[in-house]
Order: sequence, then structure tokens, then C-alpha cells
Amino acid sequence: MLRNASSLPHGRFDAPDALRGVAMLWMTVFHFCFDLTYLGLSQANLYLDPFWTRQRTMIVSLFLLCAGLGQAIAVAQGQSWPRFWRRWRQVVAAAVLVSLGSWLMFPQTYIYFGVLHGMAVMLLIARLTATWGRWLWWLGGAAMLLPWLANAVFRGVGDAALEAAFNSPQLNWLGWITHKPVTEDYVPLFPWLGVMWWGLALGGWLVQRQPGPLSWAITKRWQPLPTLGRWSLSYYLLHQPVMLGVLLGGTWLLR
Repeated sequence: MLRNASSLPHGRFDAPDALRGVAMLWMTVFHFCFDLTYLGLSQANLYLDPFWTRQRTMIVSLFLLCAGLGQAIAVAQGQSWPRFWRRWRQVVAAAVLVSLGSWLMFPQTYIYFGVLHGMAVMLLIARLTATWGRWLWWLGGAAMLLPWLANAVFRGVGDAALEAAFNSPQLNWLGWITHKPVTEDYVPLFPWLGVMWWGLALGGWLVQRQPGPLSWAITKRWQPLPTLGRWSLSYYLLHQPVMLGVLLGGTWLLR
């Protein structure tokens, strides 16, 4: 069980928000390099080169870990369901905007279940399981293993129809696939729910046993990081159009 809401100070904590800010900056650098490649200004292969694919994995992991941590704090502070639903609807609306925007740019590989789509499902599950305590560590590990186990089962059974069903867009959002779909961003429920569950478990442990790190003071010099973390959703939606606009404007002026 999480600590009673009355025993945890209300309001935002700088340290978790700063960690989310780091994830946003790292993501910005990654997307900037992607934009350079998209515009033909770089030859980096962000889809296949392990240097870039590993970075993407670490960025998404940090982002979802922070989301789980944030949910643990919110529940411990007594966040109401109406307030949760208000934030959840914002995430869903942002996911829809990402799908529409990516369809305009990449109609053949648009984003139908990216990080925000995955987060919308995972946040709901996290909210419902927030009081499960140490079981969240075990569940997180199991969630990370499920795609590997499903892949092994499909190949072992040899049922092509079953394998094709889970590889289809109707079910591949679960992550129980043998072939990664061709899309610009893909963050399925498994294994990524495991990362959010671990963030939730970590947050619960900190709230119950070590609340000190949550209240670590961020110096004035680094205050932009927690500020960015608090506005992460808005920043996520705006940073790509702004960067692409600047790069397109710059290349047009340099012609």
C-alpha cells in the first residue's frame, strides 16, 4: 500500500520533474538527428543502427519510468479520479494529434500506437494497480518477458494463422509479435508496461521508505529541467513542428 495522502506533501517535486526534463532533452536531440536525416542533411540510419535504436530504447524507458514514478506520487497525494481522467484525456487527445500529423507526413508508416498511445493504456493500468506494492516489481519483470515468451510459443507451435493475427495492426499493440510493424513509432503494451510498473514500484518504495530523494532541491541554474518536465506533454507536441520549421527555413535561406 502507498503512504496515506495526508503524510506526503502536495504539489510537484523538482527531482522527478527534472528527470523527466532530461528525458525530454534527450528525445529532442534524437528527433533533431531524425529531422536532419529526413531532410537529407545527414546519412544516419536511425531505424537500424544500434547506436540510435539503443538510444531510443533508453529514452522511452526513462520517459515511462518517470510516468510510473509520477503516478505513484499522485496516488500517494490523493489524486482524485476526476483529476486523473482530465489528464488522461489530454494524453489521448495528444495521441490522436500525433497519429494525424504522422499520417500527413508518413501516410504509409504513420504512428498508430506510439509512445502516447501506449501511455494512455499503461496509465490506466498503473492507476488501477498503484497499491499492489512489491508485486509490481514481479509484474514488471513478467511484462518484459512476455513478448519473448509469446515469440517462442508462436514459433514452437508453428501456427501461421495465430502468428499472423498477433502481427496484425489489430493485435500488434500488445507486443506479442514475431515481426516488428513498419511504423514511425511503436511502443506496444508489452514489454513497456513493465517499465512503467517498475517506475510505479520505485515511486511507491520512495514514498514509503525513502521520500528524501523526491524532495531534492534543484539549483536555480538547473531549474529549466523541472520546468520542462512539468510541461512535457505540450513540449512533446510542439518541439517537432518547431524544429522542422526552423530547419526548413534554414535550408531555404541557404539555397
